[in-house]
Amino acid sequence: MHFGFLPREPNCYVRMSELSRIIDYPARDMTITVEAGIRVDALQTALAAEGQRLPIDIAQSGRATLAGALVTNTSGPRRFGHGTFRDYVIGISAVDAFGRLFKAGGRVVKNVAGYDICKLLVGSRGTLGIVTQVTLKLRPLAESTALLWTPFDKIAELDRCLNRLLTSDARPIAIEVLNSAAAKQISSGARIELAATRPVLCLGVEGSLKDVHWQIETLRKEIAPFTSIQGTEINDAHARSLWSALTEFQTSAEEPLTFQANMRPSQCMAFVELATSHDIAVQVHAGTGVAIGQFPETAVSGDRGQAILKQLAQSIRSATCGFESGNLMVLHCDPDWRNSVSSCLVPEPVWPLMQNLKKSLDPAGIFSPFWMV
Repeated sequence: MHFGFLPREPNCYVRMSELSRIIDYPARDMTITVEAGIRVDALQTALAAEGQRLPIDIAQSGRATLAGALVTNTSGPRRFGHGTFRDYVIGISAVDAFGRLFKAGGRVVKNVAGYDICKLLVGSRGTLGIVTQVTLKLRPLAESTALLWTPFDKIAELDRCLNRLLTSDARPIAIEVLNSAAAKQISSGARIELAATRPVLCLGVEGSLKDVHWQIETLRKEIAPFTSIQGTEINDAHARSLWSALTEFQTSAEEPLTFQANMRPSQCMAFVELATSHDIAVQVHAGTGVAIGQFPETAVSGDRGQAILKQLAQSIRSATCGFESGNLMVLHCDPDWRNSVSSCLVPEPVWPLMQNLKKSLDPAGIFSPFWMV
């Protein structure tokens, strides 16, 4: 409810959670059509009964609706191996600002007719329409899942290791880098005793039992030259707990502020060092260049937080060939800080085009605001 920009007053909210039916589920086709208010864990339970899944990590899945996750384009550690909602939404229905129902895509995976409105609505944050129904393509459940938790003495060593993993013989679906503050929090959240006093590289793999074992051993050999510390393999129920803790890190409401930064993967380790110097707990999806940061409880004020956020945002807006890359957005903010901290620190170069699209589709500004306030 607090994601994105503040609505104008007076405002109202539309509750979609009663739209929770499964409309059509031809399991052999590996697609499903559901009403958009279905809770994510209810959807995953129905899919698991057929040995299938939507392979996107969604925090607080017992509370999150499918549409809520879709319009915020939420994702987690598995993003590196499996992608985001834009890779799985093949059909969508929504209501526009004039109260008219419109549809895009369909129930066939190879449907390519017309404009790709599905991708337009994914990540739109409720600014363009109200999503009412979604058709998804699915993937099989993995037989086995494991994680390899490896501490490093220095970020520089970890950075060199990541470069080696670019040519790995294994196929990790998650490449997570945690500074010590994040490692402690995630280890505690998973209720597993893991080494968490140093930066950590956490790799996730899945497949058959034999395949998972081979991948873990391969990754151990590839990591060994860069750290003297033996990695810990996590399997079975402990692996599920650790996956959950890695996913839930972005929604911790106890901290005064949580942000997401997007950057080139090559910039991630420098960003981790800068954030760590400000006592920020940082989790980086290193394969995709997405970082989640949490300010410490000892952070003193919103004004000070805004100053740190601006410094972090500027550090990732490096120009290359005339183009700027990277951005930083606030995911959660203490109410006392709300007036001091902007939701988005640096406007995107394409924002004028996006604002024009918003004005064309929602001229009266009925839906969530797009521009900074």
